[in-house]
Amino acid sequence: MQRTLVLLKPDAVRRGLTGEIISRIERKAGWSITALELRTLDQGTLEQHYGEHKGKPFYEPLVAFMASGPVVSMIVEGERVIEGIRRLAGPTDPIEAQPGSIRGDFGVITRENLIHASDSEESAEREIKIFFPGRG
Repeated sequence: MQRTLVLLKPDAVRRGLTGEIISRIERKAGWSITALELRTLDQGTLEQHYGEHKGKPFYEPLVAFMASGPVVSMIVEGERVIEGIRRLAGPTDPIEAQPGSIRGDFGVITRENLIHASDSEESAEREIKIFFPGRG
């Protein structure tokens, strides 16, 4: 059993796609959403989450985008959920993402790519502690 952090980014919320994306996660047999929250991220949370990218050219625009509106943060648990959610999300570039994936069906531009999903068990645990401190 694994758990992962999933963020539905401001573009997903703004475009009214949260229900569709959550529904895709819920329909996957064996996966459960065990925590869910709608909130606007503060600078401290964003710096913790994206700190490894500080100084890179995309850092400032990414942080500004992620602070531009509310996000839905979730903990999702299940068998091979880290790999599975990332496959469900599709590649960051929506042109490369397959139809049927979230980014393939709804993505428009690479920077605003609808969803974040932890890329490893270590990242998932670190990120869950940032977004859900009582559940880390």
